[in-house]
Amino acid sequence: MTYERAVAQPLYYMNQHKTEFWSIPIADLLLQLKTTPQGLSSRDAQNRLELYGSNLLRAKKRTDSLTLFLNQFKSPIIVILLFAAGRSFFLHDSADAIIISLIVFVSGLLGFFQERGANNAVEKLIAIVQTKVQALRDGKQQEVPLEEIIPGDIVILTAGDLVPGDCALVDSRDLFLDEATLTGETYPVEKEVGILAPETPLSQRKNTLFMGTHVVNNRIRPKRC
Repeated sequence: MTYERAVAQPLYYMNQHKTEFWSIPIADLLLQLKTTPQGLSSRDAQNRLELYGSNLLRAKKRTDSLTLFLNQFKSPIIVILLFAAGRSFFLHDSADAIIISLIVFVSGLLGFFQERGANNAVEKLIAIVQTKVQALRDGKQQEVPLEEIIPGDIVILTAGDLVPGDCALVDSRDLFLDEATLTGETYPVEKEVGILAPETPLSQRKNTLFMGTHVVNNRIRPKRC
């Protein structure tokens, strides 16, 4: 089986350095990233992980229980019922007011428990499922969690693999990627090693692999991200 290799440029690194890496020769890019075709050492990788942080988009802050409970009373129907309960109290119809208020409270309580349970289930599922990437560490191909891919990593990709970060292609043959989620292109896009002008539009950067796209052809040689 053949592979693709690419050198990784995760989003957090690109945001800090503002580099059009698709216009830089691979040899110069490796120097900038202080890496080699054999990848990083485990120690260097750990230091970079501490410096740049995890290769993940910032997670949305979890809603606390009180806010989640109060959110159950934001729907128009609930607001109308609360208005009706208040009006009943104002008209001294205490029985109707209490019944309506009780219905609203029980409904909100049920919605709260259901939504909290769903959120907890999703978080547990995410914690169980972990995506791993083949990368060169200490000169050997190893499985590395996607969130631990860092700038300068040499990533090995084969058919079906998810691209773990924006990458510059180091070497490949007959490499095609599905970029539909990024550009809307329905057909696989061919990628090849090369140097492009800095102003090259995203859809024409054929020497670049983008995070979230995936390989659809395995007639390749390794790549580095």
